[in-house]
Amino acid sequence: MGGGVGMKKGSEDFIRLWTKPRAHPFVPELTFFQAEEITPLWQALETWVGATNLPPPFWAFVWPGGAALARYVLDHPDLVRGKRVLDFASGSGIGALAVALAGAARVYAADIDPLSQIATQMNAAENRLGVETLGTVDLEKKPVDVEVILAGDVCYEQTMSVRVLRWLRSCAAAGVEVLLADPGRAYAPKDGTVELARYNVPVLRELEDRDAREVVLWRLGG
Repeated sequence: MGGGVGMKKGSEDFIRLWTKPRAHPFVPELTFFQAEEITPLWQALETWVGATNLPPPFWAFVWPGGAALARYVLDHPDLVRGKRVLDFASGSGIGALAVALAGAARVYAADIDPLSQIATQMNAAENRLGVETLGTVDLEKKPVDVEVILAGDVCYEQTMSVRVLRWLRSCAAAGVEVLLADPGRAYAPKDGTVELARYNVPVLRELEDRDAREVVLWRLGG
């Protein structure tokens, strides 16, 4: 997930004030600091930062693509066990935490929102897991020292989707295993994929206007 604000003193306190640690019903093995409503949190964030038109606080929710990736990784731990894994546009870090729990050798959670990075570290500490957080990722070259990339719910905006999918395909062509999970967003890939699983993931009605979304999980080709 993208966007956000710069690092600000008291960020962890702000997250704790507006979220509570709880498990997600689709991934009960893990606990995350989650909000129940997006609008009051979003408004409070803009007041706290002193800015308007901020992107949504993606880090405060478990989004369906990330939940599907986490479920698949926990059910198929050999995919990541002993490997170096990147959770791209990680949001709350659910994919990264699942990878760590499944026994990966090294886990990176990348998100350009500093609050996402802080929330991911809080979630990692809550689950007693080790995750390294990153900011920007260079989409012009394959990440160094990564064998598997997870990307959940990154196809909701056209310009970003085109750029991200081009990068993910280049990583796959270079030998990285790339898993992409999408809950029916408009700009998901139509070809060059191998379907691995389908899940009916519970979601917040306020976020998705429904109680569950079907998520397709693909292996992406180069």
